[in-house]
Amino acid sequence: MEHLGIKSKDRYAKRIKTCLCLMMHLSLYSLFFIPLVSCSRQTQETVIAEDSLVWYPGRTFDYKQKFNDMQSKQHEVASRIGLARPPKDRDDAVSMRKSLVEIKTNENYIVDELTHSVPFLIPSAKKELDAIGAEWSDILKRNGLPHYQFYVTSVLRTQEDVKFLQRSGNINSTTQSCHCYGTTFDLAYMRYNKVTRTRMYMHEDNLKLVLGQVLLNHQRAGKIYVKYEWKQSCFHITVRG
Repeated sequence: MEHLGIKSKDRYAKRIKTCLCLMMHLSLYSLFFIPLVSCSRQTQETVIAEDSLVWYPGRTFDYKQKFNDMQSKQHEVASRIGLARPPKDRDDAVSMRKSLVEIKTNENYIVDELTHSVPFLIPSAKKELDAIGAEWSDILKRNGLPHYQFYVTSVLRTQEDVKFLQRSGNINSTTQSCHCYGTTFDLAYMRYNKVTRTRMYMHEDNLKLVLGQVLLNHQRAGKIYVKYEWKQSCFHITVRG
């Protein structure tokens, strides 16, 4: 009887051990499984299908005709109100920092990855860029449209930058570049970044119309010169004061 009792105890101990092992494995499994489920749900929540095309009800116009402020006109004002002289290279541009203001990505525009310019403008040009961004945002908001950011693709260039662009075959890069005075910046008209989390979306051509309308308003107010550069897909802008 005592021998049978020992066997019964051994079987009971084995069962307890088995149950404990099973519970431990289930616990470990749940630690891995729960985060995976959570990540899956989170991913599904962040993906919003864009199925509602909306339009800015502005009147279209001929960009090439309206924005035809030539290089000579822009260079005259740039050399008059901008930096005293074009910086020779990046180090020279840094030495002129007291006359310049850095521009950074904000809620209305994105400073692109600049390869042939540095993100600096004279104060009045920075102020004008921000004013363009504010009016852009206001038009989208007043018309119940999703908010987008536009791209700033070129800012202050050094003489070294200009020479590099000329060697690379950029037809719009001249020795007398307005970009060398901190008065001038380029805005892409076919690239935008959607900020608002909504099913509504806009075509690039329609966003171009919004940006074009803002620039037309500022041009008519005598604040900027604008050249439509269709080969570079950008608006070339020089502040006038």
